[in-house]
Amino acid sequence: MTYVEKISKKGTDYFLITFGAFLYAIGTSLFNDPNNIAPGGITGAAIVLNRIVPIGTGIWFMLMNIPILFLAIYKFGIRFTISTIYATIANSIFTDLLAKYATGFIVKDVMLGAIFGSAFVAVGIGITFKSHATTGGTDVIIKVLRLKYPHIKTGVLFLISDVFVVTFAGIVLRDIKVVLYSFLAVMITSFVIDFVLYGRDEAKLIYIISDNTDKITSRLLEELDVGVTHVFGQGAYSGEDKKVILCAIKKRLSPLAEDIVREEDPDAFMIVTSASEIFGEGYKSYFDERI
Repeated sequence: MTYVEKISKKGTDYFLITFGAFLYAIGTSLFNDPNNIAPGGITGAAIVLNRIVPIGTGIWFMLMNIPILFLAIYKFGIRFTISTIYATIANSIFTDLLAKYATGFIVKDVMLGAIFGSAFVAVGIGITFKSHATTGGTDVIIKVLRLKYPHIKTGVLFLISDVFVVTFAGIVLRDIKVVLYSFLAVMITSFVIDFVLYGRDEAKLIYIISDNTDKITSRLLEELDVGVTHVFGQGAYSGEDKKVILCAIKKRLSPLAEDIVREEDPDAFMIVTSASEIFGEGYKSYFDERI
């Protein structure tokens, strides 16, 4: 990558981080905060603390992030943390600016606040993560945990941490309806984050054992344009050698593949299982950063 390309990529990243921070602030200032919804994380804690000591939610967000940013420097280095510091400051500024100057756009409806507030926050977090930064707060803690537990998805870790913040909000606000809506917001945030980060690349992994392997393989290749691998095995009871078809296929094509097998060999033995992540041609790149 040339120097110009590096500069261009860095500029694109910071533009996306800024956009992500703005979306995050929209969710916080226009939807969550006005409805007393604490959507977990440092933002939720900042909203609750704002009710105790009435300084800006954005300022609380910045103050609580200071020790976490030191953790980020320690774990990920200053180069990574610069972008996170930028995202944190942008979040803080946008949050208080929107709360001050966009009062006409504030939505005073708890249900809409929970749904759209959490959606905006989640998309903002996802865009920032994909731009090689975090929005500060528990995002940094989640990123640290992902180093140790890479098999647990980001949204799940957010869900676990956010439960503690929502419980704290319930104790302070003493409003069970708001707490329940906050839990709803946490659930939506978890789902949307995983959707933004991982996409809908859920797929099916199909194993087919048949006497008509070649015909089935030919139709899968020609009609569905999917990759097929032959795995050689042996029947434990019969002792016969078998060609087993192994096929990773997108979810929407799975019924078509099953129809092909049914038409070519109604007696075929077929195992269909879910594959939550697939890397390789037609799917995600091996070289994409694990988020």
